[in-house]
Amino acid sequence: MGNEHRVVVLALDGVYPFELGIPSRVFGAAEGRYTVLTCTVDGRPVRTNADFSITVEHGPDVLATADTVVIPPFDTSRITRGVSPDVAEALATLTPGTRLVSICTGAFVLAAAGLLDGRPATTHWALAGIFREWYPQVAVDPDVLFIDDGDVLTSAGAASGVDVCLHLVRKDHGSEAANRVARACVVPPWRDGGQAQYIEQPVPEPGANGTAATRQWALENLHEPLTLAELAGHARMSVRTFARRFDEEVGTSPGRWLIQQRVARARHLLESSDLSVDEIAGRVGFAAGTSLRQHLHASIGVSPLAYRRTFRGALPASS
Repeated sequence: MGNEHRVVVLALDGVYPFELGIPSRVFGAAEGRYTVLTCTVDGRPVRTNADFSITVEHGPDVLATADTVVIPPFDTSRITRGVSPDVAEALATLTPGTRLVSICTGAFVLAAAGLLDGRPATTHWALAGIFREWYPQVAVDPDVLFIDDGDVLTSAGAASGVDVCLHLVRKDHGSEAANRVARACVVPPWRDGGQAQYIEQPVPEPGANGTAATRQWALENLHEPLTLAELAGHARMSVRTFARRFDEEVGTSPGRWLIQQRVARARHLLESSDLSVDEIAGRVGFAAGTSLRQHLHASIGVSPLAYRRTFRGALPASS
């Protein structure tokens, strides 16, 4: 993907200023690989959900020139089951194949326009119930930070917009580029777990230890087998208590989290090194290259060979 990839952000009435600025901030830090434009459905200023309005430089005509369109969230009081005529008209100008991205309540616009029919999608966990009720034809998953369904991506609330935009940089240009963007924006390249860790939970018992230190220790020793008993022992908890608290804090089980981290580390090494598949498997804690191949395919649907070809070009003979 070249330097001319154009991202157009559609600001709707009641837009949240923070999320509106995420695409420009993240894609704008990608060393000139993207051009980001902001528009409204009529080219006029729109009210935000804060105490000010915004004026943009572009009207809906730029949507037809977009490679990617991002719909940031807007105030929940403005959510409706249908699409207003001006929004529908604006979306109708999109070129077939345009990549669509929603943040939080932006998914309601895509769903109302029929663009999520038969697809998996997510939105803010607090709105998942009404979303499922209004759009039963959409397979909503309220537990994830974002869902990549190829040409349509949906993300959860607020800061998950950063996650999905970083994911797109990584998808378009590899982990090294995404890591540089993350450092420039002072955010992690990826976050562990899903939305479950942000849903209101009972407050842990006073003085109870968390699992953060053990997660950090695990990342530093990812090449080791790391059994659940070892993780619980490091955290000085029983296995049962550790597993429960881990799920409360991270939103997934320790075993699944470890696999996610190993696959993520393996993807980075496939992109940034000439190590063979077996060598990478050993460095990230998989028993053999066969195990890495299985988990990578289960995670993203491709083999290490295909993944490395996509992000690094020709594969070294040793792999």
